[in-house]
Amino acid sequence: MIPFSVLDLCPVPEGSDAGQALNNARGLAQRAEALGYHRYWLAEHHNMVGIASAATSVVAAHILDGTATIRVGAGGVMLPNHAPLAIAEQFGTLAALHPGRVDLGLGRAPGSDGLTARAMRRSLSDADDFPRDVMELQHYFAEAEPGQQVRAVPGAGLEVPLFILGSSTYGGQLAAALGLPHAFASHFAPAQMRESAAVYRANFQPSRQLGRPHMMFCLNVTAADTDEEARHLFTSVEQQFIALRLGTPGKLPRPLADRGHRWGPREQMVLQSALSQSIVGSPDTVRRGLEAFVAEHRPDEILVTAMIHDHAARLRSFEIVAEVRDAMGKRAGLSNAA
Repeated sequence: MIPFSVLDLCPVPEGSDAGQALNNARGLAQRAEALGYHRYWLAEHHNMVGIASAATSVVAAHILDGTATIRVGAGGVMLPNHAPLAIAEQFGTLAALHPGRVDLGLGRAPGSDGLTARAMRRSLSDADDFPRDVMELQHYFAEAEPGQQVRAVPGAGLEVPLFILGSSTYGGQLAAALGLPHAFASHFAPAQMRESAAVYRANFQPSRQLGRPHMMFCLNVTAADTDEEARHLFTSVEQQFIALRLGTPGKLPRPLADRGHRWGPREQMVLQSALSQSIVGSPDTVRRGLEAFVAEHRPDEILVTAMIHDHAARLRSFEIVAEVRDAMGKRAGLSNAA
C-alpha cells in the first residue's frame, strides 16, 4: 500500500493560543507515529493568527524531540524568504541531531500577503531565483569539495532529501528537471493538480536522490464515526477558507452550531475552488473516497491534512484514516494474491 503522511498546518483554534497549538502538534505527531504514518510535515506561513508554524525548523525540532521514528520536515519552507545557506544550516542541524529522519520540502510562494513579504525583506523578483536557490541548497548538503570556501556546518555531506512543492505546473516542471519528489497542494489549489502530475511524470529526469518519479498529493480528509459528524467538523475549515478569501483570516473557527447550514452561492464558489479535493465522512465514506482518488490519480504517497477545531476529534480523524489505509492495503494484497 502507498504510504500515508501528515501535513500539519498547526492550527490555532478559537479559544486557544499558539503554545497550545504547538503542544497539540506534538501530540498529533506522536499519535501519527504510533499509527504508522510515514512523514509529519509542517508548513511555513507568516502573519496568520490561525497558524503557529511560522518558524518551521523550530517547530520541526519540537516534533523530532517528541518522536522516535517518523520522518519530520517542512512541507514546506518558502525558500525565497531565506538564504539557502541559513536553511542548510537549520535543517543540517536537525539532521545531525536526528539522522535519517529529516525532510525538506521547498516552495517559492511567500507564505504570506504582500505587506508581510515586504516586512520579511522579500522582493517580487526573489521567486525568479527559486531554481538557482534549490540547486545552491543541494550543493550545501553534498559532501564539501576541496577548497570549498562556504560550507553548511552542520549540513555538508548529510544529503537531506529535498522535495519540490507546487500549486501549479511550475512545481511539476522543476521537480522533473531536478529529479526530485513533487508534492502538490491539492488541499487548497486543486485546479492544476492533474496537469502538474502529468507534466512531472512525463518529463522526470533521474537524479542522485531519486531514480523514478515520486508524486505526492495533499488531501483534506475529515473523518468521524458518522457522515453527519464529519460534515459538522468540516465547517471549521470551510469558514476559515471563506474568511481567508474575504481578507479576514483568523483563528480556526468552531464548527457551525447549525448542522443544517447551507452556504450561499458566493461561498459555494469559494469552497469549490479551494476545497474540491476533500474527503469528508464516516470510515466507509472515507474509504470510498480514498480508493477512488488512488485509482484515478495513482499517487506514490498521500499527505493528509485535517483542520479540526477539537483536538480529540482531530486525533480520531487521523485514527480513522489509518484504519482505512490498513483496510485498503489488505484489500490490495488480496487482489494481488488472486
